Amino acid sequence: MAELGLNEHHQNEVINYMRFARSKRGLRLKTVDSCFQDLKESRLVEETYTVDEVTEILSGLQAVVHSEVESELINTAYTNVLLLRQLFSQAEKWYLKLQTDISELENRELLEQVAEFEKAEFTSSNKKPIIDITKPKLIPINEGGTTELLNKEILRLQQENEKLKSRLKTIEIQATNALDEKSKLERTLQDLQLDQGNEQDFIKAHDLDDLENTVAALKNEFQKTLNDKTENQKSLEENLAAAKHDLLRVQEQLSMAEKELEKKFQQTAAYRNMKEILTKKNDQIRDLRKRLARYESED
Repeated sequence: MAELGLNEHHQNEVINYMRFARSKRGLRLKTVDSCFQDLKESRLVEETYTVDEVTEILSGLQAVVHSEVESELINTAYTNVLLLRQLFSQAEKWYLKLQTDISELENRELLEQVAEFEKAEFTSSNKKPIIDITKPKLIPINEGGTTELLNKEILRLQQENEKLKSRLKTIEIQATNALDEKSKLERTLQDLQLDQGNEQDFIKAHDLDDLENTVAALKNEFQKTLNDKTENQKSLEENLAAAKHDLLRVQEQLSMAEKELEKKFQQTAAYRNMKEILTKKNDQIRDLRKRLARYESED
């Protein structure tokens, strides 16, 4: 038996639609046949006709058949739109974006495959029982199994990414405060040295040694404070480096999760949606790198 590459449930849905289409097609063909029959009974009553009379009869028949065929084609198009609307509505409930390839509608090989499928399903010898078409709507995607685990892992990585971003921001603030305090201490030392130079002419000789000792003590204290601040700055820089490594690790995990999703959704539009989200996250990480680069250049 010809197959369409669908699971049993979806294939039954296709069969129901084909049964509906065959029924509508049969009714419309009967209508066209009746147009010719009415013409035979109402107009073909004479034994001979002139060219003008034949032309008039055929023109009238053409108008009637044209109207019937056009009405059926329009109705078929509208019916297909309603069918697509059902599918898209179900997909939107799951935040999916479906895409169609219009060019495939004229693929002769696929059309012949559908014809073989219809022939196999609706021949008198293989005709199957009518399937109830009022069944519940399809569930677009099964959210269990590997897909659910991947989604949970992506959510966890995103939360971890937010925590690392918050931690990085805190470290940047601490580093900025440490640099400001270092600058203040350096200005204080310069002011003390300037004050010492200006006051040397006014200080008595016996106070000079005490002043020098005081300045030396201040220098030692400042140097100690400066060393402490330098060590603190190094520690902050190490924390920044560790945060960078964590960000790179999170980015790598996000990339791995994205690849796993690509394997699961490479034939669906959900893959593209998820990829857009991961791309935005990568853009945010690149923005953080730029901010770190600015900080390092200022340092």
